[in-house]
Amino acid sequence: MNFWEHIKKPVMALAPMANVTDAAFRKMIAKYGKPDVMWTEFVSCDGLCSKGMERLLPDLWYGEEERPIIAQIFGSKPEHVYKTAELLKNLGFDGIDINMGCPDRSVEKQGAGATLIKNQNKAGELIKAAKEGGGGLPVSVKTRIGYAKDITEEWIESLLEHEPAVITIHARTRKEMSDVPANWDAIRRAVNVRNEKKSKTLIIGNGDVVSLDEAREKAEQTKCDGVMIGKGIFGNPWLFGERSLKEVSVPERLRVMCEHASLFEEMFKNIKNFSMMKKHFKSYVNEFEGAKELRMELMETKQSGEVGEIVERFLSTKR
Repeated sequence: MNFWEHIKKPVMALAPMANVTDAAFRKMIAKYGKPDVMWTEFVSCDGLCSKGMERLLPDLWYGEEERPIIAQIFGSKPEHVYKTAELLKNLGFDGIDINMGCPDRSVEKQGAGATLIKNQNKAGELIKAAKEGGGGLPVSVKTRIGYAKDITEEWIESLLEHEPAVITIHARTRKEMSDVPANWDAIRRAVNVRNEKKSKTLIIGNGDVVSLDEAREKAEQTKCDGVMIGKGIFGNPWLFGERSLKEVSVPERLRVMCEHASLFEEMFKNIKNFSMMKKHFKSYVNEFEGAKELRMELMETKQSGEVGEIVERFLSTKR
């Protein structure tokens, strides 16, 4: 039941990012460079326990090729976390992750996300509720090293009391957002706390890592069990594979972008706005001759067919 007990280390994981790592993008990543573990975008427990539940279910779509796949949730009501965990178990997820690090004000107003760092008793209640509702699914936590200041030792020790399968730590405080370099020494200290407690909980580090080589280096330096990569995946579904982006030709990169756009439209037509693809266009189309002009054209597109036509026209001028 707990895949974490058998996974190879150091674990190379894809970070969950709202409005980025949706099911279409994860499908592309699974095809071109699969990480060891994937997370969904985070989904509201309150929303999943409301009449609006159906609108949120597309955020929990996944394919078998993505396994092991973890559903990330946020909330502050144990009863809703319990019900959501039951749902996730029924949907066949491999694990449940509770977000305790998101700095978004609307999330924090609900008593969820990073504000849970200031409410450690509630954090423990939510882990317990997820474990009970999930019926044996491993429950993990994604968090930060503190709220206004670094309290790594105190916070990690508090979480370890509830025996989550994994704690993923974004190596900044909530106050720091992403405005300062990630503090990887805090990851090393978290590992020390775990070791002193003789806990089986895995520690995964997160923050500023953009390549597998860098991830392996951080794992070696801090002795953490794995590294989660976020930013590096933009425009680079090859990130976790054997090829670097430099080895991917411009025509291949653009055709994979077209494939991504088509898949997004196929999966989410009338559900998600096609304009959400534009952040991906910015990432795929850069650092080659004519990229700026091509990017400007792609920003005007409203469907995948237009994307394909523009790309083919661009490539025909380069032959």
